Amino acid sequence: MPSAFHRLTSPHLIRKKPPSAARKKKKKKRTGVPFSKPQPLEHHVAEEEKEGMGEEEVLGFKLKPSASSRLHAIQPLGNLLLLGDASASANARDHGLGVLRVLPDDLLLDVLALLPARDLAALSAASRSLYVFATHDTLWRALVLDHFHGNFSFRGSWRSTFLSAVSSHPPPSSSALMIRNFYSDYLFQSWLCANIEMKPEWLEIDNIERRRGISVEEFISRYEEPNKPVLLEGCLDEWPAMKRWRRERLVRICGGVKFAVGPVEMPLERYFQYADATKEERPLYLFDPMFAEKVSELGSEYEVPIYFREDLFAVLGKERPDYRWIIIGPAGSGSSFHVDPNSTSAWNAVIKGSKKWVMFPPEVVPPGVHPSPDGAEVACPVSIMEWFMNFYAACRKWKKRPVECVCRAGEVVFVPNGWWHLVVNLEDSIAITQNYVSRRNLFNVLDFLGKPNASELVSGTKDRVNLYEKFRSALDASYPGMIDEVTAKAQEKMAQKKKPSFWETVTDAKVGGFKFSF
Repeated sequence: MPSAFHRLTSPHLIRKKPPSAARKKKKKKRTGVPFSKPQPLEHHVAEEEKEGMGEEEVLGFKLKPSASSRLHAIQPLGNLLLLGDASASANARDHGLGVLRVLPDDLLLDVLALLPARDLAALSAASRSLYVFATHDTLWRALVLDHFHGNFSFRGSWRSTFLSAVSSHPPPSSSALMIRNFYSDYLFQSWLCANIEMKPEWLEIDNIERRRGISVEEFISRYEEPNKPVLLEGCLDEWPAMKRWRRERLVRICGGVKFAVGPVEMPLERYFQYADATKEERPLYLFDPMFAEKVSELGSEYEVPIYFREDLFAVLGKERPDYRWIIIGPAGSGSSFHVDPNSTSAWNAVIKGSKKWVMFPPEVVPPGVHPSPDGAEVACPVSIMEWFMNFYAACRKWKKRPVECVCRAGEVVFVPNGWWHLVVNLEDSIAITQNYVSRRNLFNVLDFLGKPNASELVSGTKDRVNLYEKFRSALDASYPGMIDEVTAKAQEKMAQKKKPSFWETVTDAKVGGFKFSF
């Protein structure tokens, strides 16, 4: 077995708690992977994937230039059915796992995630099958983030990063371990999602309304009031950030300041180094709500577009929930389906790069997404790419199709409150996003904050319990009578929706004809 793990003997490497990378969100098992043509060549587990292999396709998906199926040992489980020879069709996975073979792959990885690095490394030497599972890079990602937080230099894989971090010398290059006849849908799809390009048909639909130079009044009447998405062009032309936010300058002005990246914090230069080298299924995303306070230049080089300047949460001052973020990520990073916090609306402005958006109205839950009845938890696919692979085609046939677009540098997407949305970076991207409360969605926000389980639903603030009362009191002090006015208008609108039209009063819904009474 490869000997690179002989360094993992330090007592401080014993895990005392489960990985911090675990999410509160419910898990969802991966869906099945279609058959692919069995490859007769021997596969090897390699530390670094070779480049320059030329364009290649797997299961109809184009692989990224840095990926090659010839260097990947795992095949989809369906390939067993395409092999006639009984000896060749035996799954090497089961032989090397012993009694653990009865566990599904995702559960087995959950068990291994409880092990400290030293034990995980020792287990990888027990058999070829355990080597495949114990070297799964997501396990080592959790170890790196738990042990070193943001103080690491990424080395192309999380396992190599861990080895480099615990040793003063770089890890030795080990010879590849030969793996044959290993079949796993879970592990294969994890690799596939990390290494395929976006299909052209996933990007071709652009059915969002695009507007340039409209008035604030028109924006309110046509989009904000009816709670309808829109893409706004020309809003960022005067932003200094559009010209100044080059990588070199950002690194220079930010210096050693640390930004929120997933569950850890790290300097911008170190994050860029990671983003350039990562090839994983779910890249870490820089998503920091305090960027303007940390680096004043970042806050002064953009301004809120005129359409979003009424923000009633501002009456809370420093007690307001988190509301603005700088977002930086490589291609493939992004946010899976979610609804923005606290029933707020939002705008998202792309400064560099481009983003694919998929949005569903509040009453339409996206396919493959399963929110709990109270909305506190959401079960969704493991990665954004998996959603596109397994669910995107289905929703294109729905009567209520999603709103889609590609938002490019200089453009802004308006996200109305309650809308489900998925966003994926198509290239290295930098963006600013803000959530806000205007008169048009104030009633929804107050209703959300006043729910009995608001302490579980509210986010972005330390005082979840009292936010409702604090917000109402601050609004009454700053804008007397506004709450009553907004509430009365909302109730009138709801009554209008419930009130039957003339034709509804004279039509028998059961037979589709008219009804008469004497």
